[in-house]
Amino acid sequence: MNSRRGSSPRRGPAPSLFDGAGSSGASDVADPDATPGASPETAIAVGDLTALAKAVLEGGIPPVWIRGEVSGFKRYSSGHWYFTLKDATAAVSCVVWASDTGRIPAAPDEGMAVMARGQLTVYPAQGRMQFVVRAMEAEGEGLWRKAFEETRKRLERDGLLDPARKRPIPRFPQRVAVVTSAEGAALHDIRAVMARRNPGVDLVVVPAAVQGEAAPASLIAALRLVARWNGADVVIVGRGGGSREDLWAFNDEGVARAIAACPMPTISAVGHEVDFTIADLVADLRAATPSAAAEAAVPVRDALIEWLATVRRTMQGGTERRVVAARRELRRFAGDLSIRARRSVERRRARVQHVAARIDALSPLNTLARGYAVARDAAGHALGSANAFAIGQSFSLVLRDGQVDAAVTDVRHQAPPSARGVGQ
Repeated sequence: MNSRRGSSPRRGPAPSLFDGAGSSGASDVADPDATPGASPETAIAVGDLTALAKAVLEGGIPPVWIRGEVSGFKRYSSGHWYFTLKDATAAVSCVVWASDTGRIPAAPDEGMAVMARGQLTVYPAQGRMQFVVRAMEAEGEGLWRKAFEETRKRLERDGLLDPARKRPIPRFPQRVAVVTSAEGAALHDIRAVMARRNPGVDLVVVPAAVQGEAAPASLIAALRLVARWNGADVVIVGRGGGSREDLWAFNDEGVARAIAACPMPTISAVGHEVDFTIADLVADLRAATPSAAAEAAVPVRDALIEWLATVRRTMQGGTERRVVAARRELRRFAGDLSIRARRSVERRRARVQHVAARIDALSPLNTLARGYAVARDAAGHALGSANAFAIGQSFSLVLRDGQVDAAVTDVRHQAPPSARGVGQ
């Protein structure tokens, strides 16, 4: 495996190593046999040769874009990428140092046609020519689209793109946090829209870099700061328009996860309406522009006042209708209650009359009224059997209209009627 620091130090002024060789007709021409490398005695070191070749290549061929097909791509634990770019007639070994891979959206696929920009040089340790790549693009949007799709799939796998996790934007926010460049046009637009729609809503700016290599880390730090603060009702994160490269920080997986982890509802506002980023997928709401984000976050104050008045009228009308309906229901219920009540009294009266009739039929007084008498002893107990009487016993006969005192002179026993046979 090649090492970026594998070059041997030059042992002399390599570009002038052969100065004077091949000259003729001059009095000061050096001895050809004394020219470095012209004879065994003046042989040059391999390191000097490769150093000279390196200097000649780097000095004679400036950084250029080349086109070819990727072959034999390898990614090492050190982070370096090694592959070959080839076409129908030739091939060149290529390397992307780990420090430069972040400049490239995604690693190229085997066989992908790409354009690479870099410097042709010599790797001294192996005496091999190689092309040091600093930037790379694929035909069309190959690498950019690949990086986008790989990030999207990882986020989807973790459930961060599930529509069910989207939170509604508060209807009446009191404080809006904006994560963007402090000097960008996006902040100016957001501030102007909020001031026009509702100047009573607080705007808190959390500055962050929005393009370049440092942008992802800066955006993540700003979003984490907002999350720790947790004092905003809604968070707008974004920037104004730009090239694909300018907007690429909002396709960074770490930025997307920081947006998803934000405890407050988020609005993504990146670029113009035609621009679409990973941040748009994970945010709770995607706005086409920063101005549209401000409109989505902050209602117009006059519209809010009118809405509240409408709510008041609706509630008042609803309350009045409920009261009228309740009164009507109460009157109906009272009428129904009266008719139930009357029927209940009639049923109870009929029941009492029935019981009274039964009691009257069983009353001893009614029996006396039909001509019967009741014998009672001195204690008032009824004497209902001949066995209860004894010769000479005093008793009373209770009649319908009075009482007769009597004494027993004779007792004649006789079987009750139910014990006698029929006709006896």
